[in-house]
Amino acid sequence: MSQMPQQAAVSKCPSCEEPLEPGDRFCGACGYDLSVVPARPEDSPTLAVGGAVHAPDGVDWPVARDSDGHGRPAPAHAAAELPGTDSGGSPLPGSPPAPPAAPPAAPAGALEASASGVRLDRPDQLDEYPLQAPDPRLTAEGEAAGRGAVPRPAGEPAPAGKVCVACRAGRVDDDGYCENCGHAQPRERDHMEQESGPVAAVSDRGLRHHRNEDAFSVGCTALPDGAPATVAIVCDGVSSATRPDDASLAASRVAGESLLAALPRGTHPQQAMHDAILAASRAVNALADEPATAREQAPHQNAPACTLVGAVVTAGLLVVGWVGDSRVYWVPADRATPPARLTEDDSWAAQMVAAGLMSEAEAYADERAHAITGWLGADAYELEPHTASFKPDRPGVVVVCTDGLWNYAESAQEMAEAVPLDAAVRPLHGARVLVGHALDGGGHDNVTVALLPFPAPPQGAGSA
Repeated sequence: MSQMPQQAAVSKCPSCEEPLEPGDRFCGACGYDLSVVPARPEDSPTLAVGGAVHAPDGVDWPVARDSDGHGRPAPAHAAAELPGTDSGGSPLPGSPPAPPAAPPAAPAGALEASASGVRLDRPDQLDEYPLQAPDPRLTAEGEAAGRGAVPRPAGEPAPAGKVCVACRAGRVDDDGYCENCGHAQPRERDHMEQESGPVAAVSDRGLRHHRNEDAFSVGCTALPDGAPATVAIVCDGVSSATRPDDASLAASRVAGESLLAALPRGTHPQQAMHDAILAASRAVNALADEPATAREQAPHQNAPACTLVGAVVTAGLLVVGWVGDSRVYWVPADRATPPARLTEDDSWAAQMVAAGLMSEAEAYADERAHAITGWLGADAYELEPHTASFKPDRPGVVVVCTDGLWNYAESAQEMAEAVPLDAAVRPLHGARVLVGHALDGGGHDNVTVALLPFPAPPQGAGSA
């Protein structure tokens, strides 16, 4: 049954501190309801005023000494020093054992998995400063054991794992970040290499850009008569556009696929190059198709854009195509023969030179030199793919590159001096050397280059 709250025996009002009379149910000054004041609990202190200890039955609390005998206060005993008991006075189960005096010594050459830290150089010694992340060798072995893999024999080196390039200890998660230090790992496109038959390409982010906005596509196929044909496409994303890396990747893939599909059908290489550039343009334009709501949320974004340059090498025929300021150079195997640049830039500098308003040196020294006048993208002007055919009369190598390379070897002679002498027989090595040349020069831009060896032409071929 319900009960009324008992009146609290208090001498002052809890609200206004006015004195109260015995039996008051309300404060005479402020009207505070005294019936809601909780009753005072019974006071049963453990320590009496005189210092005597009133201990519960069954617990023998030690009394601290006033001194340790040398004039210093003796340490007080902590509750943890006594054996635990339950409410009935029985000992608690599972009391932790006393810690050992010293940890057992680990066998020489063994790794202690339970240790808080491991010395990678001397596994038999514990690290004074434990690693924040587990030893990657132990982690890899533990994961392998969980998958049912056979344990690695002692002394056999551990397989290479995905370990952070910054701290060398943490595991890299699926998003590309270290679980230990949080460092972002190099992205796949930061440095790319590919070799397909006699053609090879290398692309690098460079030393100043936070990402690689270049892309390439290389491949080899056969013409209807069985003659071999090699293809290289190099694209440079326009940094002032939105998603330039997506634009260059889409353009290079589509153009390369178009060429490798058209050449075996018997399409003339120059026509195939023209069609490939148009196909790449449509692929880049498609990237700009997005809902109207997306444009409203990001009105500052513009259409993705990139440049494109490509080359096709067949028996006795060299075809190039381009839109933008990436270039193709011809470097003969006989370095006594002069090299040549086979493309003309779609740029402000090239227009000034073509109009006779400035010399080439003056135009390319201007800050507007690299402003392009042609590109692939939905907001480009009328697309005019450039194509040209050549018939070199001697073997050599074709260099297809972005301005990240030719900025450091602008003239044909400078490019020829940078190309290794064995580039025709070692195209991948040659491409690596050219990328290194750009990085040594400062690496201010993304660098991409493809090398296509041009074989000795058949008898009766014309000159370039």
